[in-house]
Amino acid sequence: MEILLTVALYWLVTGTSAQTYKNVALRGRATQSSIYYNFNIGYLSSAINAVDGNLNSNFGFGSCSSTNNDDSAWWRVDLLEPHKISHITITNRGDCCGDWLNGGDLLIGNSIENDGNNNPSCAQINSMSTGSTQTFQCYGMIGQFVNIILPGKQQYLQLCEVQVFGVPVAILPVPDL
Repeated sequence: MEILLTVALYWLVTGTSAQTYKNVALRGRATQSSIYYNFNIGYLSSAINAVDGNLNSNFGFGSCSSTNNDDSAWWRVDLLEPHKISHITITNRGDCCGDWLNGGDLLIGNSIENDGNNNPSCAQINSMSTGSTQTFQCYGMIGQFVNIILPGKQQYLQLCEVQVFGVPVAILPVPDL
């Protein structure tokens, strides 16, 4: 009973209303299955470009990430601690190739097994047009890692911004019974 009261008090004190959710991806560490290098503009499309706070969707301006043409390409942000995640907002590439994200899966969890690609699904990207921004509800899923994967496809994974809205969650130790 004491644990339940402690958890209830934590939620009251931290105030987990929708107004308190912040983009926690901005301070995270991003990585991806590979890094595409654009020889035409001398641009290395690193994973961190998708969490730099820049919503520009033109790939040539250096604000987007891209993998190579990988089998089941993936991108991940480590939030550095578990978070209760309300929603994820993705800005798609705006100058071409918008449908490349279609069929993508958003995953949230605490496991790094298989590069985090075994974590539970928050949502699927069914249809996302070129240059669009779309929000996916995660309904308070808890996790330290947020992945986007194109399962079973050989494709470039290109993201211009990924915003993860959540609040830190204290993981309480399980008491001995």
